[in-house]
Amino acid sequence: MAEVEVAQELVAPLQEAPLREAPVRVLGIGDSDSYVKWGAAVLDAMPGHWQRELVVVDTPVTPSDAQLSAALAGSGFAAAGAPVVDLAGVMRRVAQLRPDVVLVSVRGQVARVLVRGIVAAAADAGFARPVIITGLPGISIPATTKALYYRSQCDYFLLHSKREIADFRALAMRIGVQQDFGLASLPFLPRPYPAGSAEAEQPKTDIIFAAQAKVPRELDDRLRLLDWLVAAARAQPTRRVVIKLRGIAGEPQTHAEKYPFDTLLAEMADRIAPETLPPNLAIETGPMREHLDRAVGLVTVSSTAAIEAAALDVPIIALDDFGTSAQLINLVFEASNLLASSPALVEGRFRRPSPSWLDLNYFHEPSDNTWLDGVEQLLARRAAGQLPLRQQYRGRLGGTFRHAWDRKLAFGHLDTSLSGAVANLVGQPVRWSLVASKRALRSMKRV
Repeated sequence: MAEVEVAQELVAPLQEAPLREAPVRVLGIGDSDSYVKWGAAVLDAMPGHWQRELVVVDTPVTPSDAQLSAALAGSGFAAAGAPVVDLAGVMRRVAQLRPDVVLVSVRGQVARVLVRGIVAAAADAGFARPVIITGLPGISIPATTKALYYRSQCDYFLLHSKREIADFRALAMRIGVQQDFGLASLPFLPRPYPAGSAEAEQPKTDIIFAAQAKVPRELDDRLRLLDWLVAAARAQPTRRVVIKLRGIAGEPQTHAEKYPFDTLLAEMADRIAPETLPPNLAIETGPMREHLDRAVGLVTVSSTAAIEAAALDVPIIALDDFGTSAQLINLVFEASNLLASSPALVEGRFRRPSPSWLDLNYFHEPSDNTWLDGVEQLLARRAAGQLPLRQQYRGRLGGTFRHAWDRKLAFGHLDTSLSGAVANLVGQPVRWSLVASKRALRSMKRV
């Protein structure tokens, strides 16, 4: 089977597209919990008369039932959910639905495989391939080569701030990738509840820590974070300090988590005896919106939850004890007034973003959005037969063997094809050799 690869509710009011004789048919494809959440929100933000459907392609990071429910909470897909199907099932749905637009809301390696599959499925079913749009579900500063590389054959790349648009355009030009970018309000930013409503009057009792799988990465840093959260719970006994996880240890996530916070806290309790941990320290999962409704403040290193909190006027601390860097994904918070160190967390001194930072970073005016106009233009080009498939950036050599290799990398043990097994058997040693050579070259350069 051919393949493809793809790529967060202050949903700004969107101008509806002109009515067509036939409704635009849109198929959204998600994989991990964060991409499913983003994809569902993007579909919700499309014109109401478009026909929209969401499926989840089965990959090694397919959400658990609880994660999927949390990801779809508040979206138009919450009641019915989104069916989980394998790669072949996704392609059968493409052939059956004959969509005008496909939203590829998946991780990079999967996106590359999906695009190839969508194009092939359309050709086999005898209809013009759909417009393929993609994007990233959270903070996308700094722009990365991999994000562009894996999605280079998509027709349109959605981003969520003026700064992201500028940075990705500059990077694409620098590395020679031809890509069109559309500005869209971050689609799952929450709207405040109406004043006086029961939801708005909920008691604000909690300090929410938005945990991340990869940030900070090192064990010692994650243990330091836990120490600060314990200290904050002890220093503020009238507040709950909630470590909000995307999933418990063992549940799949967009990024593999080497040192889950729930495991680390359990190990800490074993060392110092559970009764010595403050009783107002808790670990919870579930939709972020429900936690923010009870929050007196949110703390994170670089989670997109900080942007969600800002939309609800919840004060924030973006911890800078570990520094600011591309690896920590917190460069976006420079000049925001949100960066603070652990003593501010322990003492409960939360902050609000500076107005000058907001317009460039996720809180631009809705009238600045360009993405729906861009999709309409692409639909017109498709109707006129003027939508050639973009060139793959890198990884073009190898033909069907390369495609089998890409598919095996993206789907792992779920790809049971003979071609995938052969590609893995041949390709892995070559990959390890290339990685070792690059490491040796970097070491020589440092010397």
